[in-house]
Amino acid sequence: MSPAVRTVYLGTSDFAAGVLRRLAGTPHRPQLVVTRPDRPAGRGRHLTAPPVAGVARELGIDVAQPEDVNADTARERIAAAAPDVLIVCAFGALIRDPLLSEREILNVHPSLLPRWRGAAPLERAIMAGDAETGVSIMRLTAGLDSGPVCLQERLAIGPEETYGTLAPRLEVLGGDLLIRALDERPPYVEQDEAGVTYAEKITAAVRTLDPAAPARERERVVRALSPHIGARMTLEDGTFLGVLRARIAPDGTFEPLEVLPAGGHAMPYADYLRGHGRP
Repeated sequence: MSPAVRTVYLGTSDFAAGVLRRLAGTPHRPQLVVTRPDRPAGRGRHLTAPPVAGVARELGIDVAQPEDVNADTARERIAAAAPDVLIVCAFGALIRDPLLSEREILNVHPSLLPRWRGAAPLERAIMAGDAETGVSIMRLTAGLDSGPVCLQERLAIGPEETYGTLAPRLEVLGGDLLIRALDERPPYVEQDEAGVTYAEKITAAVRTLDPAAPARERERVVRALSPHIGARMTLEDGTFLGVLRARIAPDGTFEPLEVLPAGGHAMPYADYLRGHGRP
């Protein structure tokens, strides 16, 4: 068995929480978990801890939630854990010098780099109709997901795949590859800049389905944003109707299947239409 690597883990999202759970069951269990501060969430805007914080506390791992991970106090807290390697996974904030260059930093990125560098690689892969995606383990550098890669593995995207079905499979793959990277310490290979694409973050405009866009394009947006963000249609009065599930009808048109009215509950689209006097 390879010697244990002392680690500090930086992550925030549900995806990062799944990878953390896998890492914590190995000899490379983090000495410290660094995540973002609690934020208001949900309709009640209650102060809510990031998913990674909840998992770390459940596992009995010390947690730090600095406002700025690059601040001196945060760097001192990380240094006190004496890590050999920092691990970053969906942290959601830029890591800058001197923290960036003080230690080796591994990044778990859910795409086949250099394709889909950036904030929303899972969503963008589905939206683009990619047949496959995967996970890359790379060394974090100053560029946006541009560092050299030491491990990468592919995963097929099914024709009806949603974010909700794809993310858990990539979590498992990401955890497995991260452990391999720490166990085996494979060499890094620079990315091919010729294949770069960028996964821009999901904005309100991206969520809003364009009625003039091809039906297949709109259907992929629905799948890419289900269930965590949600696509939406603009109604005649300028309000929005959430679209949770959709399909391409036999005649080739876009057909919502399940919708979410503002302030309401999820319902079949046919029921929504009947409730509004439409066939």
